[in-house]
Amino acid sequence: MTRVEPSSFWYPETTQQLKPVAPRRVRAVLAAVPEGDHESARQVLETRIAQHVPDGRLALAVTDNRYTMISVKREKGLFRLRLHHMFLLAEPEVVRAIGEYVARNDREASRLLGQFIDVHQRKIRRARRAHKPAAVTIETRGEVHDLQDLYDTLNERYFAGAIEARITWGQRLQPGGRRRPRNSIKMGSYSVEDRLIRIHPSLDRAFVPRLFVEWIVFHEMLHQKHDIPVVGGRRQFHTPGFLAEEATFEHFEIARRWEREHLDQLLSY
Repeated sequence: MTRVEPSSFWYPETTQQLKPVAPRRVRAVLAAVPEGDHESARQVLETRIAQHVPDGRLALAVTDNRYTMISVKREKGLFRLRLHHMFLLAEPEVVRAIGEYVARNDREASRLLGQFIDVHQRKIRRARRAHKPAAVTIETRGEVHDLQDLYDTLNERYFAGAIEARITWGQRLQPGGRRRPRNSIKMGSYSVEDRLIRIHPSLDRAFVPRLFVEWIVFHEMLHQKHDIPVVGGRRQFHTPGFLAEEATFEHFEIARRWEREHLDQLLSY
């Protein structure tokens, strides 16, 4: 992992100077992002940076870390990038510098980013919110399946676009890591507090059909729609209403049968 702090940049002599981002430029870049929608702003920035990282997938998390402004972890064609929230409003030359720093650890890009941080020091603070969603590296584009595409399709088809959640692949096996035999697998989860869906990376393999991943994502999306009552002192996550609606998934029986027939393969991750 590469971590970048304000004091660690290399500064060659230069006449170019950065100024604070102009409000008009900010509004132009984020015109389509609803006010206060930090996740949409993150997605916009991720897409902008990815245009300058041609040789790998990019997964971006936005943080309020006061000490490390940028950190990059490179693994198996994936760049896990964590950025301070000041970069959400970055102009094109700064976004390009981020991409060049991520892809090639470019020294000139490092200089430009360091200057940007110096100009925006006042934004290095922790946000004061009643609940701050966890700073999670969102990885939607897998090696086989694109979770964002699945989520968007299901949201439109089954929920009329009413589900508002983030979705990401769970933590993957590190390069060189040992695979351990397992007896069970949690293929998906939903965090009510963070409105975050996690899908187990075991499903991001070529033998796993799209319809099965869709079923798992659909199941987790239902958790946002259905209440979790307390029955006999215990929370009931899968109420009769929940299970009845889950059965409306178009490929419900096919997906359940496929799971029974391929569970051993899913466990071997």
